[in-house]
Amino acid sequence: MGDPLRVAIAGLGTVGSGTVRLIEANAGLLAARTGREIVITAVADLDPRDRGFATESYRWYDNALAMAENTDADVIVELIGGAEGIARKVCETAIARGRHVVTANKALIAHHGTDLARAAEAAGVTLAYEAAVGGGIPVIKSLREGLVGNACERVYGILNGTCNYILTAMRESGRGFQEVLAEAQALGYAEADPSFDVDGVDTAHKLAILASVAFGCTVDFAAVHIEGIRQISADDIAFADELGYRIKLLGIAKRTPAGVERRVHPCMVPLGSPIAHVEGVFNAVVADGDFVDTIIQVGRGAGERPTASAVVADIADIARGNRVATFAVSAAELAALPAASMQNHRGAYYVRLMVLDKPGVFADIAAILRDHDVSMEAVIQRARAPGEAVPVVMTTHETAESAMTHCLAAIQRLPFCQEAPHMIRIEPF
Repeated sequence: MGDPLRVAIAGLGTVGSGTVRLIEANAGLLAARTGREIVITAVADLDPRDRGFATESYRWYDNALAMAENTDADVIVELIGGAEGIARKVCETAIARGRHVVTANKALIAHHGTDLARAAEAAGVTLAYEAAVGGGIPVIKSLREGLVGNACERVYGILNGTCNYILTAMRESGRGFQEVLAEAQALGYAEADPSFDVDGVDTAHKLAILASVAFGCTVDFAAVHIEGIRQISADDIAFADELGYRIKLLGIAKRTPAGVERRVHPCMVPLGSPIAHVEGVFNAVVADGDFVDTIIQVGRGAGERPTASAVVADIADIARGNRVATFAVSAAELAALPAASMQNHRGAYYVRLMVLDKPGVFADIAAILRDHDVSMEAVIQRARAPGEAVPVVMTTHETAESAMTHCLAAIQRLPFCQEAPHMIRIEPF
């Protein structure tokens, strides 16, 4: 058996503590599978509270940067979080000191992954981040290694368990967004400030990373089109069911002739699609390869144990001496692929309007659709007393996003339109 692999962990929150527990519990299994003993030599955290394991067994630092500079560890595990500040400094310092880095920090990789990969490559060390996307789902390893022989044209998925839980609970209970969000917060599925989750930013971080691995391009968070789920209503959920769809917040990266689409937004997906039935806090990632066709991976996308499992998988690769390029190709060869404009996107759409129920309303709407070359596929209208506001729902055939944008702006200006039109893209998975 080779020399022990020495590991130092920065951040003893949920995932950091779970990582310690996993390494302690499965030390023998890890040694048998990697050929080396994996030992924790140091930990860093500002809070010295009891965590249910013997922290006195390890050298304690209250300054993670000092640990990255001075420890004798071979691997620094960064589990502090955040794109800037101490987390970034710890990773940069560890790499500069010739130490491998393992992180679960999707924001850091989404914003600085290209630069960190170049630095790690120059230093001859590994930068690993399996836990940054999909929790316990080994999606990075699958794309980078399992599908190494495939050209990938599209990768997409449910990448945020909080949003998937909220949309699932809304559908199952008929309740509105705010009520279900409060329940998710009470259950610990949503943060006190849920903005990163429900506004799509967390999903966008993960999608930026997936696009880089799938397409061999620089990590470009700024190129991601981002929409969240705050505007999804109980009515939208019910209409989707009536039309044969489920609403999911998806991250979608796709090659197109105009460049790479990187988009995060609510989607209506057909009930016949496997991803439509991924419910609750589960995540799912789908990749299309030219030889393998389509693969689907489903699992828990967050939490102590699944995320710690992914962290330790990266540590085990380092223990074995497995070295692969951070984003599937050499950092020097990462391409700066052009971003496809969202206005050039083509697809079908669901539109919900709230209009006064009076003669001529639908004729005016139909005229605007005609003038913008938008063709209706189906219409649902609920009858109410004349003069009252009534929801009108329609789906369209494939059209350009730019046409839909101009069309809905024109409809909103009509005097009988009572609120801004609401649009959800339909994805034919």
